Amino acid sequence: MSKILYVEDNEDNVFMLATRLRRKGFEVVIARDGAEGINVAHDENPDLILMDLSLPVLDGWEATRRLKASPETQSIPIIVLTAHAMAGDREKAVAAGADEYDTKPVRLPGLLAKIESFLGPYQ
Repeated sequence: MSKILYVEDNEDNVFMLATRLRRKGFEVVIARDGAEGINVAHDENPDLILMDLSLPVLDGWEATRRLKASPETQSIPIIVLTAHAMAGDREKAVAAGADEYDTKPVRLPGLLAKIESFLGPYQ
């Protein structure tokens, strides 16, 4: 079973997406801010990280940069999930180290295809 770290501070988003991913057979661990996300990534060694950008304590942009700069976590794929859908946001997320980018509200089939591109078939 693949482990996904979901870094998100909005309780409704956490509940909805984590529930749907667990139903698909993923183990999901949660972090509520960017600093906690970095710590959980180091402790849990997830197979993939879903990262919100607008987070308290440490935003997702900086958390992504730090994860990609750390030898222990730099190889973990990071998919940014964000309401930031302005021109250039995808490029900024990739420049920060994100491996992929998706907008909210999340469309599960598209997100699952992106997850599968990194982790292989999940069923």
